[in-house]
Amino acid sequence: MKKNKWVDLGTVSTLKKRQLQHLIVENIPIALVYQKGEFTAVSGECNHKSGPLGKGHMEGDYIVCPWHSWHFHRQTGHGHPPFEASCLPRHEVKQKNGHLFVNLKPLNRRAHFPHPKHPLEREVKREKGPIRVLGISTTPIPTWHSRYSTSESLLDTALKSAKTKMKAETKMIKIRDMKFKHCGGFYSIDEKACTWPCTYTESDEKDQMDQLYEALVFWADAVIVATPIRWGSASSLYYKMAERLNCIENQRVIKNEVLIKNKVASFIITGGQDNVQSVAGQMMMFFAQLGYCFPQFPFVGHSRGWAAEDMENNMEFVRSSKTLRSEVQALTKRTVTMAETVLKEGR
Repeated sequence: MKKNKWVDLGTVSTLKKRQLQHLIVENIPIALVYQKGEFTAVSGECNHKSGPLGKGHMEGDYIVCPWHSWHFHRQTGHGHPPFEASCLPRHEVKQKNGHLFVNLKPLNRRAHFPHPKHPLEREVKREKGPIRVLGISTTPIPTWHSRYSTSESLLDTALKSAKTKMKAETKMIKIRDMKFKHCGGFYSIDEKACTWPCTYTESDEKDQMDQLYEALVFWADAVIVATPIRWGSASSLYYKMAERLNCIENQRVIKNEVLIKNKVASFIITGGQDNVQSVAGQMMMFFAQLGYCFPQFPFVGHSRGWAAEDMENNMEFVRSSKTLRSEVQALTKRTVTMAETVLKEGR
């Protein structure tokens, strides 16, 4: 905008009732602040992911974005130290005859904090090579504990079968060994606030979900997810992981960008309660929404039944069962074979 353009925002008496508000003035978002007896105005569009700053809150002199908590000074528009290089456009305001006016011509240009793109911000392209199978173990049994995990043991059988019999590359990720934050629920604030890469992954170098994102989106052609049944459901770690995977599915909704293409998923489910099909159904629906397809008979499940509390016997049964391992190997073969077909047809 080359020339000044003053627009009446309304009466001062009304506007001063709110400390921070989000205004759309002739299609221009404005974050209007009334604090310490004065009005100030900056762009209502956050530098990070265009979040609505005026719908956030104030911390001292800083406007806090409601999406991902980026801070900008109400007067200068600069980011919170040490990110002062990030700066919002500022707008003049003036009072006249009991009304507040804003100049839509900004006093300065927007300046973004210079930072390199995250490694996950790249084209989804499969590198050449054999079929790649990712195993995801969601058992919560800690690594230091000597207790036998039935689900992880069968997953290990699956990956060994994929490697030796199907000549596939394999990798196992144990969710219990990863350190990552619980989902912030950004998608419940606004669908556009759930971004790819996940904001936590972008902003926190210690958050290890990038390992899983890298494996699921870029590396693996097939994924086998193993979980124990916990109180009739998949493990708590499965759900913690699943929430953080929402950023993959959400890109299809907000950008029509499909991150999971030509990939297959299957499941291994074990436990002491007879709820295997329900758990499998929930997991299948979630992975279908991510973009995965499934082989015929897409899961192997084992349960001691509803009344079984002798889990030590369950462990011994799984440990010694040739039938279960044979079924897991057959599941792996179906999964890899379908991955080969899907990959060939998808090229």
